[in-house]
Amino acid sequence: MSSDVRYESTRRRLSSQQAETVDRLTAAAVEVLRENGPGGLAVRAVASRAGVAPATAYTYFSSKGHLISEVFWRRLVDHAPEAPETGTAADRVVTVLRGVALLMADEPELASAVTAALLGDDPEVSHLRIRIGADIRRRIVAALGPEVDDEVVGALEMVYAGALVRAGMGYGTYADMADSIESAARLILR
Repeated sequence: MSSDVRYESTRRRLSSQQAETVDRLTAAAVEVLRENGPGGLAVRAVASRAGVAPATAYTYFSSKGHLISEVFWRRLVDHAPEAPETGTAADRVVTVLRGVALLMADEPELASAVTAALLGDDPEVSHLRIRIGADIRRRIVAALGPEVDDEVVGALEMVYAGALVRAGMGYGTYADMADSIESAARLILR
């Protein structure tokens, strides 16, 4: 099997046909969110939009939180920038964290749903939350370069997570939080 994220699921490895079904479900989830907001999202509505039976959707996703967490995981893997090879450590870290923070800046419904989902206690979400955190940590470590200080990495992770929770709580936009993350990261790496 490929290492492509489309062929992975928190529940099992997927065939190409299964991966295509999951792709349809995750795309449909974003469409339903755009139209109905987080309160109008239901796995059954997503299944209907994707043209699959609800039972099929539940085969892949245990809950709407699991589905939305998967949408974020796929966006992170497919669209967040890796650390550039040039520039200062602060510049590289800012590029990475700003890129992750802005993944959903233009989609407030999705951003709100992701924040709520990632804070949930669904075991499948917990699994994805660990994968997401590990991937963001990997990106920060790569951006810092060979002189990695675990306390600095931890502080940068806290800045990122705290900023996104603040945005999810309505204390600013995700674009505002990207600016705050940049300021804090530059302060930490001074």
